[in-house]
Amino acid sequence: MNVSEIMSEGPVSVKEGVFVTHARQLMRDHFLRSLVVVDEGNKLIGMLNDQDILRVTSTRSNVTVGGYARASPTVTPDMDVMKSAKLMVQSKQNRVPVVVSTTDHTVVGVLSDVDILRKVEIPGNVPKTIQAIMTKKVETCSPDERVAKIWGRILETDYTGIPVVSKKGEPIGMITRRDIIKSGVVRISVEDERAIRPNDSPKVETVMSTPTYTLSESDSFRSAIEMILHYDIGRVTIVNEKGKVSGIADRQDLLRAIVSGWTE
Repeated sequence: MNVSEIMSEGPVSVKEGVFVTHARQLMRDHFLRSLVVVDEGNKLIGMLNDQDILRVTSTRSNVTVGGYARASPTVTPDMDVMKSAKLMVQSKQNRVPVVVSTTDHTVVGVLSDVDILRKVEIPGNVPKTIQAIMTKKVETCSPDERVAKIWGRILETDYTGIPVVSKKGEPIGMITRRDIIKSGVVRISVEDERAIRPNDSPKVETVMSTPTYTLSESDSFRSAIEMILHYDIGRVTIVNEKGKVSGIADRQDLLRAIVSGWTE
């Protein structure tokens, strides 16, 4: 299977000279986690993701996206999907631009981990249960914590989302990079004359994503893929037999396990 068979054509893109504030608005309007950055000739510059948006707008708004675009692996329409998936895992990117060829970097599409998870067959040697591939070191937060504080933790850890738990340690939601961008806290921080104080920002419970999507440690690898695709979410929370958070499985975890299965 080639990339051209599963990629999306005509991706939303931004020119390298536009302000980060415009890129942030595009992400909010189109519910995107990343944007393709191009020059005036539609040649690839790189990718700008929601982590970059949070990091840049935590300090200033009058900067252009070109200097913050991440280098992307070269993916072409005729490339085998297995090879492109390996490149995505190696670069830790959820979406990669597709260019005409290795010599012509005109952008013709975008390939996402969702495209791959939806279309590829799961290798027979992939672990049967989700516990084997989940990320076990999980940070959590409470619904009463302030969004500005969680914003800082997401920047420090490179997490895409943090489970929100009750006082009993049971999951009640998820706060993600997208939730923070959508909440307007980023906009307030960079466009007001004074930086937002942590206690002025809203509580996590007002912006977190609900319901919480959970699986048990013994649930199948396939069930995690099905849940992520069905609900269009980035990750699922894994709970132990006591109903407490024990891990997270995101799209990168799933794709990494599939790629590992191909290479064994």
